[in-house]
Amino acid sequence: MEPFLFATAFVLVAGAGIATAVLLVQQRRAADLLRAQNAGLARGVELRDRELRHLADVRLPELVRSLGDPGARFVGPLHDVDREAPAFAHSLRTVMDLFAGSAEQVKEHADQSAKSTLRAMMRAVQSLANEQQLAISTMQDRHDDPDVLAGLLSIDHMNAQLGRRAQATAVLCGSWPGQQRSASSLTDVVRGGTSRIRDYLRVNLEGALNSAVTSRAVEPVVLALAELLDNAARHSRPDTTVEVNFRSTHNGVAIMIDDAGVAMDADELQRASELLSGEASVDIHRLGDPPQIGFAVAGVLAARYGFRVSVDSRSPYGGVRAVVFVPSALLTNVPDDREPAPAAAPRPAPKTVAAAASDKAAATASTAGGLPKRSRVAVADRPPAAEPPADGADAAEPPARPARETAKGLGAWQRGTRSGRGGTPPGAGAPGDEGPGTAGGEQRR
Repeated sequence: MEPFLFATAFVLVAGAGIATAVLLVQQRRAADLLRAQNAGLARGVELRDRELRHLADVRLPELVRSLGDPGARFVGPLHDVDREAPAFAHSLRTVMDLFAGSAEQVKEHADQSAKSTLRAMMRAVQSLANEQQLAISTMQDRHDDPDVLAGLLSIDHMNAQLGRRAQATAVLCGSWPGQQRSASSLTDVVRGGTSRIRDYLRVNLEGALNSAVTSRAVEPVVLALAELLDNAARHSRPDTTVEVNFRSTHNGVAIMIDDAGVAMDADELQRASELLSGEASVDIHRLGDPPQIGFAVAGVLAARYGFRVSVDSRSPYGGVRAVVFVPSALLTNVPDDREPAPAAAPRPAPKTVAAAASDKAAATASTAGGLPKRSRVAVADRPPAAEPPADGADAAEPPARPARETAKGLGAWQRGTRSGRGGTPPGAGAPGDEGPGTAGGEQRR
């Protein structure tokens, strides 16, 4: 009996031990699983916290700065959240998209507000410049003193540059050029652009074509050329020239502008190509300080009116070549059966760039398209070129006259004109006055 009881007790104790061991194993496994789950949850919380801090501190500010830049590279998440937390990754993308949309709307609204304000301001400046131009013209009619006229010529040219800056800024902000011209020859169009820049004496126009720009495109092409010519002159040495040439093609005419300045690198050329394409909206906040608007304005006008502008580093003088391509749709015959005037012969660039002559200095002459013919008159006296003519004295171009001599001749011309209107012989003027037509030779164009 006793052995049986002992065996039974042993079995019961062994079974209890086995059950306890199994229970302990299960509890350990459960504890390990809970620890693993807790570690995973803790890592997930840490991952989310770090990603949220990275989102607020880096990704969203970077997104705001990159708005409007098609080539911008966005900063990604710190971890592979698509694999570790797919739902959280989706939420992050949703936040980024919503923020980008809101920021884009705010930016667009601010940009439109800024452009609207600038456009209104530039219209006011243009109006004042036009009034000032009328006052200058009136003073040129009233005064015949050489010193006064020389000063008026300088003021007239500075006013032309002021008007161009205001006009270009207004165009960049969505305005139209604001002037309607009749069809003008290509030579006159280039001269119109040249007359609106500070260093107009350095522009050398070669050749002429029996073609004209249609009425609707004259002012846009003139303004685009003025910006490109000014850009070429400002980025090259003052003792070099800016060469302008025409090249006919089967579907239009190319106006080529070559300077001897610093060439553009690949990044600058890429940026210029983007601006000149006119495809992307111009952000006026990203034009630099001071703003560089030349390429941007040319691109806006080209896209709006149907011509093309490009730049590259193929200038034969080591600088930059800008090309304005005017298609056949924007070309017509020279108005009034007028042949384009031949361009001036090559000349050395002046050492001192002077202010341009006004419409009155050109004897109130204008082109068939209404563009002013500005005379190349220097404010400061400068000696004639020392290089002898190649074909003898008869082939030499008359040397440029000092501004005082030009102004004196202009004053004599005005006095003669007034005398003629009043019926008084021109010779009856003040002692020492020169009669009309004795100003001392044809002025350079």
